[in-house]
Amino acid sequence: MNRPLVGTLATAALGAATLLGTVGTAHAAPQDQHPTQKKTKAVDFAGSVALSNCSGSVVRMPGSKADDPALVMSNGHCLEGGMPGAGEVVVDKPSSRSFTLLDKSAGKLGTIKATKVAYATMTDTDVSLYETGSTYAEIEKKYQIKPLELATEHPAKDAKISIVSGYWKKIYSCGIDGFAPTLKEGEWTWKDSVRYTPECQIIGGTSGSPVVDTATGKVTAVNNTSNESGEECTLNNPCEVDENGKTTVREGIGYAQETYQIPKCFGDGNKLDLNAEGCVLPKPKATRH
Repeated sequence: MNRPLVGTLATAALGAATLLGTVGTAHAAPQDQHPTQKKTKAVDFAGSVALSNCSGSVVRMPGSKADDPALVMSNGHCLEGGMPGAGEVVVDKPSSRSFTLLDKSAGKLGTIKATKVAYATMTDTDVSLYETGSTYAEIEKKYQIKPLELATEHPAKDAKISIVSGYWKKIYSCGIDGFAPTLKEGEWTWKDSVRYTPECQIIGGTSGSPVVDTATGKVTAVNNTSNESGEECTLNNPCEVDENGKTTVREGIGYAQETYQIPKCFGDGNKLDLNAEGCVLPKPKATRH
C-alpha cells in the first residue's frame, strides 16, 4: 500500500525544492474540443485535505444535507491507531483527528476536526470515513469550500481520472486501465479494485486521495496502493488474482478501492447504517447476520 508518512521525515528526505516541484495544477477541458469527445470537468484541490500521514477529502453522499456533519474520507490503513487487521471493522470510534483543508490552489485554509471514526476497514476495501464536528454549511460559510460528491455507479474502464493528493499538493492524471477481481497485499484482500494506467506513479503519502472521474467531477474511488518492487502479494507489492486463481504482478502500477457502494450505507444525517438495503460494506464480527 502507499505507506502513511510522517510529515517532518518525508519533508526532510525530499527537500523543499522537490516539494515545490510536485505541486499539481487543475486540469480543465480543452477549449477546442471535438463535439464527439467527452467533456471533462476542472479538477483542483478544493475539498481535499492533508492528514498527518496521508491524503483525504471532505465528501458528501448524494442525499447529504447542508446541516449534516461533514465526512472526511481516507484509507483504512491511514487510521491514527494503526492499520486494522484482516477481518477487522471499526465503527463509531471516538477521534479528535485534525485535517488541513485546502483551497483550489492547494493553499491551506484552516483545520477541521473529527469527532469519531464513523467507519473504517481494510477488509474487501481500504477506507476510513471520519465524522467531523463541522457541518457542510459551516465549512462553506467559513472557507467557501463545497464537499466532493461520491458517485453511485461503478467506475468505467478507460475513464479519465485525477488523483488529488492533499498531503503532497499534487494531482496525478491518468486513466482506469481495468479492474482486479481480487487484490492481495500481505494479510489483506480487496475486491474489484481499480487499476490505473502507468501514468499515475503514486507514492507514499498519496494514500486516501480521492480518485475523481474527470467526466463527472465525482469521486469514484479512493487511492490506496501500488506495486513498488515487483514482489508478489507482499506488503507494498499487491498482486492481482483473477476468477481462475491466476496471480499477476504489475510492478509500478497503482490501485484504488471503489466507493460507489458507500452511499447506500449512510442514511439521514450522514448516519452509518450497515443494515440498510443494498449496503455491502463489511460489518463488525459481532453484528454480522
